[in-house]
Amino acid sequence: MNPQALYALFAPLADDVRIDEPLKRHTSWRIGGPADVLVAPRDLESLQACIACAYDAGIPYFILGRGSNLLIRDGGIRGLVIKLGDAFSELRIEGQTLTALAGRSIVSAANRSMREGLSGLEFATGIPGSVGGAVTMNAGAHGGEIKDVLKDALVLTREGALKHVSSQDLAFSYRHSAVPENAWTVVRATFSLRAGDVMEMRERTGAWSQRRRLTQPLSQPNCGSVFRNPPGDYSARLIEAAGLKNTRVGDAMISDVHANFIVNLGAATAEDVLELMSRAQEAIQTRFAVELIPEVRVVGEAKTQG
Repeated sequence: MNPQALYALFAPLADDVRIDEPLKRHTSWRIGGPADVLVAPRDLESLQACIACAYDAGIPYFILGRGSNLLIRDGGIRGLVIKLGDAFSELRIEGQTLTALAGRSIVSAANRSMREGLSGLEFATGIPGSVGGAVTMNAGAHGGEIKDVLKDALVLTREGALKHVSSQDLAFSYRHSAVPENAWTVVRATFSLRAGDVMEMRERTGAWSQRRRLTQPLSQPNCGSVFRNPPGDYSARLIEAAGLKNTRVGDAMISDVHANFIVNLGAATAEDVLELMSRAQEAIQTRFAVELIPEVRVVGEAKTQG
């Protein structure tokens, strides 16, 4: 189905529907080819309708949150890209339970919980991305992970049906959940928190923030950590030990600040990034006999020549 036909099919289902939308506008790396059609649903019912319509018509679809931890290849994404934007940012707190829609920034959710004197999400104050993305990849930092505090989630199945899943149903492991294998779309997440001291939480997260400013290239477009940490070690240490800091392909460069970050110097392509990732993996395997496993998700098609 061509983009114009896709537009005609999905335009009645959402307020914002775009043809050939450059996805670099929607990723933290500022990299990514076009979507055939990008849809921003207005609410849950609109989202359900988009997914159900795509499923019934056999149209592939991809759910896009805040675009961190994501590399979209230069040929873009065929079919439908469904962006969970501001319409999916609602958050509420009842007692020691925080519930947020999937498009909410996980940093925002963590900061709100601290202001309310609730502890448990402090580790997420430095994690870019959405609540939905954080649940999908079991995001973590500073010794904490989503699995430690998630009570349950509301998901949409590939057919567009709503389903409640428990933390156990999500089968969490290191930077992984059962969401991708089941083709679920996280719509809402509920977290069980506990009472905490506001000043103590602010001091702890403030120290983490100061360390990030000193040790991460926050002023340059990036996706966060590119590779998972291997057991008992750190990817950044291995990449730096292999002498790969400042290695550059096109406008993509392994950061001189943090070796597990690849930054976009201005006009980097996905292929530039993939080549750097491949070089790092090959070097670490050869020198240390360690396999570097990507943490970043790679999606889309390579750009065709000519």
